[in-house]
Amino acid sequence: MKNKAAMSERPILLVDDNPDDVMIAKRAFSKCDIRNKVYVTDDGEKAIQFLRKEGDYKDVPASGLVILDLNMPKVDGFEVLKTIKGDENLKSVPIIVLTSSSRTEDIDLAYKLGANSFIVKPAAFEDFVEAVMEIKRYWLTLSKIP
Repeated sequence: MKNKAAMSERPILLVDDNPDDVMIAKRAFSKCDIRNKVYVTDDGEKAIQFLRKEGDYKDVPASGLVILDLNMPKVDGFEVLKTIKGDENLKSVPIIVLTSSSRTEDIDLAYKLGANSFIVKPAAFEDFVEAVMEIKRYWLTLSKIP
């Protein structure tokens, strides 16, 4: 059995097509002292390629956590969830949906497709930082990943 890297050493894949939201997320990660390398893809198609290490992403390390927006061009977050959770090699990667949608239908569908968590993007930066701190506490500190 191969030694798995500790979660604190595994990269995070942030999938979001909004540059402002990406900047806010990165600032919040920094403020919460998250030291994991953060990779960003701006659409679902690239996210799937990244996780499968295809094309331009053939040399990237395995992601320990995916933070996924739902509303994106090309391939939306629901399709990313469906694809990743249906892939034997990737289905154990935790996926946190972080989106502006609070629609019950979106929450239900995300969980049905295999999301591990669903968080509505907080509007205020301070609240966003608190949400990221909770992600850090649970997913990067307490939780064990395969």
